[in-house]
Amino acid sequence: MRWLGKKPRNDEADNYNEMVIGGAIYILTNKGNTTLYTGVTSNLVSRLYKHRNGTYKKSFTSKYRLTKLVYYEVFLRIEDAIAREKQIKGGSRLKKENLILSINPNWYDLSKEVGVEE
Repeated sequence: MRWLGKKPRNDEADNYNEMVIGGAIYILTNKGNTTLYTGVTSNLVSRLYKHRNGTYKKSFTSKYRLTKLVYYEVFLRIEDAIAREKQIKGGSRLKKENLILSINPNWYDLSKEVGVEE
């Protein structure tokens, strides 16, 4: 798990692996890496399952089959995650690609890293 800032102590994070504290931003793409989606959530595992299962059939992520997690950041406060999401969404595709390449140069699906199985 990649935390931004200070990693929480055990007594600060009740459920570290399921990320029920704070928040996370994430970038999804499709198999061909042609479309990007940036989102924010207080529970990344749950949100990824919803994207993969097509919970919201008419959503952008369902329409373009965006289920591959290629980037994420975790925050202790949801407010910080929301601010970061706005910053990333305001950037160009090139900036998003460079962000992805900085930690995931091969654009692997990072879902297992956060606890989501295929």
